[in-house]
Amino acid sequence: MQLTKGVEQAICIIVILSTQDKNVPLSSNEISRRLEVSPSYLKKIIRKLVVKQIITSVPGNNGGLSLAKSVDKIKNLEIIEAMEGRISMFPDTGLIEKAFKDGEYAEKGMDVLRRMFSQADELLMEFFSRQTVADLLKESFGTTEIPTLNWNSASLSEVLRKKKGEKE
Repeated sequence: MQLTKGVEQAICIIVILSTQDKNVPLSSNEISRRLEVSPSYLKKIIRKLVVKQIITSVPGNNGGLSLAKSVDKIKNLEIIEAMEGRISMFPDTGLIEKAFKDGEYAEKGMDVLRRMFSQADELLMEFFSRQTVADLLKESFGTTEIPTLNWNSASLSEVLRKKKGEKE
C-alpha cells in the first residue's frame, strides 16, 4: 500500500498552518508558492481538509486558511482518511474465487484473506490514531513549544535561527 502524494501535501499544509500566527490567516496562494505546487491541485487538497473539519477557509481579502482545531487534537489518521478515505489495503476483487472456481476452499480462502487484511487495516488505523500533528511537530523541532510565525513575511528557518541566536 502506498499513499498518494496528496497525503504528503496535506501534511505540509497542516504543518504550515500549525506554525502560522493564529491572528493572521494564510492564503492558499502563499501555501502553493511555498510548497511549489499547482494552486488548483492545492485547492482540491484544501477542500478535502475543510470538509473533514481539519482546517477552515474564510473567503475575502482578509480571509485565508487556518486550523479548525488545535494540533494536539488532529490525529494523523484524520489527515490520511481525508485524502485517501478509510484505510483498506486489500482490493478484494474476487480473483481468488476465480482461481479456485467451484473449489471447496475458495470461500474459506476469501474469508481468511479478508480477515487478515482487515486486521492489518485495524493495526494501521490504531497506529495513526495514536499520533497527533503536535507529536510530530514537537519531535521534529526537538521542543515542547511549536514555533509560530507569519508565513506571509517570514520563513520557518529564519524564525528558528533568530530564536537559536537569542538563546546563545
